[in-house]
Amino acid sequence: MSLRINDLVPDFEADTSQGAIRFHEWLDGKWAILFSHPKDFTPVCTTEFGAVAKLSDEWEKRDTKVIGISVDGVEEHKGWIKDIESFASSDVGFPIIADEDLKVAKLFDMLPAEAYLPDGRTPADSATVRSVFIIGPDKQLKLSMTYPMNVGRNFAEVLRALDALQTANGKGVATPADWTVGEDVIIPPTVSDEDAKAKFGEFETVFPYLRRTKLPQQ
Repeated sequence: MSLRINDLVPDFEADTSQGAIRFHEWLDGKWAILFSHPKDFTPVCTTEFGAVAKLSDEWEKRDTKVIGISVDGVEEHKGWIKDIESFASSDVGFPIIADEDLKVAKLFDMLPAEAYLPDGRTPADSATVRSVFIIGPDKQLKLSMTYPMNVGRNFAEVLRALDALQTANGKGVATPADWTVGEDVIIPPTVSDEDAKAKFGEFETVFPYLRRTKLPQQ
């Protein structure tokens, strides 16, 4: 069965470009992003890892840990990191999991259980290992998305989604389409008008089930 929203994410031990980890310990009660790639030294993935490296200050502002995963080994990762840093002009400060036996890919349902990597494999052999998982401090899956190999991910959207998740989970609200920090949020239908007024102050009723408000300034 696939990993679903609010499932506890699997725990595992793995070698990474920064040493061995146990995943639940590495999470350390923080928000985290696990993003995967089918193979080192591939073009789209190099641009994506570079994009994540450039956003290091943004992840830190949100107290969010980032970790990559690819089906190659630690030494390949270390060699590839040099290319990524050269391309992005940024340090790769996050670890990259070595998943040569596909253990993690299968735990997170990125590949069929019977999948294996043949000798002389190409990225096509692990093509579906190309996902993003946003994990909450409770170690539960909050969001996932999977892209094809020929379309680069928009990490500005991953960042926006992280902002929305942190706001929705932390403030007891929902966020509308295309929401960004500072814009109005949605009051959940389960909150009465009376309770909404007490919690948020003034709000706009578009429909009885759609009420918009500004978040109180902290």
